[in-house]
Amino acid sequence: MSTVMVVDDSKTVRNYHGSILKSMGLDVLEAENGMEALEKSLNEEIDLYLVDVNMPIMDGYSFVQDLRKQDAHRFVPVIMITTQAKEEDKLNAYKVGANLFETKPIKPNQLQAYIDILVKS
Repeated sequence: MSTVMVVDDSKTVRNYHGSILKSMGLDVLEAENGMEALEKSLNEEIDLYLVDVNMPIMDGYSFVQDLRKQDAHRFVPVIMITTQAKEEDKLNAYKVGANLFETKPIKPNQLQAYIDILVKS
């Protein structure tokens, strides 16, 4: 079974994404910020990350940038899902290594389509 880590400082958003992912039969790990996500990533095999941009301690851009420096996670897909909707935000996400960029709230069928493409079942 594939594992997805939801990285967002909002418990509501983590629950929302988690419920969608669990309904697809995926395992879900949660982190409240980029630092916590990096720590949890050290001991887990993650197949996909859903990452917010604005978080305390370590934001989403810094997290993805640091994640891409690790050999084990260099090519794991990352979807940035954020309220930041400017073109500059999208470009910054791609510059640090995100695979996709979406604004909140993501629709369940859109998330399903991305998972079908990015995660090996």
